[in-house]
Amino acid sequence: MILHKEDCKKDKKANPFIGILLFLISILLLAITGPIGFILAVLKLLFSKGLKGLGTYALQLAISIDQLGNVLMQHLFNSLWIIKGGYLFGNRDETISSALGKNKQLGTLTGFGKAIDKLLDLIDPGHSLDSIDYYIQPTKENG
Repeated sequence: MILHKEDCKKDKKANPFIGILLFLISILLLAITGPIGFILAVLKLLFSKGLKGLGTYALQLAISIDQLGNVLMQHLFNSLWIIKGGYLFGNRDETISSALGKNKQLGTLTGFGKAIDKLLDLIDPGHSLDSIDYYIQPTKENG
């Protein structure tokens, strides 16, 4: 089968029951195999690449968890952190900080959103603006 560029943009109709079933299976697999995979990765990286390799792995995990948080908490963040017409949270390929930074640029953060951004700035100055991923294209759901 040859895959064409236009095939990648087709919207797939999702069966809600399949979505729920796959979600439950993914949670079960994570709970069972996640700790084993994590311990194996930590040991392998420590002995093969040292702390630098472990740090890279930890950053990869942090970004993935951040992307999960963007999807998981999209309705909460869209309600509390941005005004109507802002760049919506929820893109599965984007971090929370990237979406926060886009809203900072657009001037669409609420007072609470600005407070979160200032808190992040205390930890890492310019964090949300530096985290913007300009390669993320808005989806129907988020703009």
